Amino acid sequence: MTRQQLIEQINQKQSYLCVGLDTDLTKIPKHLQSHPDAMFEFNKAIIDAALPHCVSYKINTAFYEAMGVKGWEVMERTVNYIPDTHFKIADAKRGDIGNTSTQYARAFFEAMNFDAVTVAPYMGEDSVRPFLEYEGKWAIVLGLTSNKGANDFELKQLLSENGETYLRAEFLYERVLRTVAKWGTPDNLMFVVGATQAEEFVNIRSIIPDHFLLVPGVGAQGGSLKDISEKAMNDDCGLLVNASRAVIYASGREDFATEAKAIAEQYQFEMKSYLS
Repeated sequence: MTRQQLIEQINQKQSYLCVGLDTDLTKIPKHLQSHPDAMFEFNKAIIDAALPHCVSYKINTAFYEAMGVKGWEVMERTVNYIPDTHFKIADAKRGDIGNTSTQYARAFFEAMNFDAVTVAPYMGEDSVRPFLEYEGKWAIVLGLTSNKGANDFELKQLLSENGETYLRAEFLYERVLRTVAKWGTPDNLMFVVGATQAEEFVNIRSIIPDHFLLVPGVGAQGGSLKDISEKAMNDDCGLLVNASRAVIYASGREDFATEAKAIAEQYQFEMKSYLS
C-alpha cells in the first residue's frame, strides 16, 4: 500500500485506527477455546467487526510464533483474510545484518502479504535497508517506546555532533529519528512512538514532520488519543493509532465481536472529530 492509498483510506473512513491482533488463546472467550481453529476463528470475527471503523491491522508475531508451525499458519491465514483495503503490519521488531534482514523482508513481504514490518534500528542502516527496497512496502522503525526500559537507552542524553561542532545534548531517540529519516522517505518509512510519551510528540514532529507515526499504547496502556491527535497529527494525518486489548478483549462472552465493533466505532467517532 502506498502513502497516497493509506491517506485515501484515512480520509474515506475518517479514521486512523489500527487494530492490534495480539491474540492470546488464554484470553479469548471461553466458548471459542475448545474450537479446533480457535485463534483463526477469533481473528476473523474481530477483523469483520472492526473493518468499517479502522484502516489497519497489526499482527504481533510473537503470539503466533509461540505456537510453532501452527501459529505461523494461523498468522498467514489471518493476514490473507484481511482485505487489501487495509494496511497490514507485521509487528515483528526484526533487524539484523544485511543478508539476514533480507531474508526477514522476504518472509513478510513475499511469503506473506504484509505491507509493513516493525524494525529495530540498533544495528544500523544495513539492518534496515532491505525492508526499504520493496515498492509499496514500509519499514516502521522503533523510535520512542512506552515501556519502562525506554529509560535505559532511548531517553539517555548524548552529545550531538555536526562535524566537529558540538551542539546541545540530545536524547538517543532523537539521534535515531534524525539518522534513520535519511535512509528512507515519508513514502516508505514510519516510526513507532508510544502513546504514553505524549510530552515528546511536539519535539518529535519538529524532527520528522512528514513521516507517519505508528502509536501503540492507547486504551489498556493509558495513552490519550486526544493528546496524540492534537500534538502529532500533520497535514496528511500522519498517524496510525493502535488499540489492541481495548478492542479485541472488549468482552469475554459470546458477544465479543459486537463489543469489539462498538469500541472500534467509538475510536472512529473520536478520530473523526480530530480530522475535521
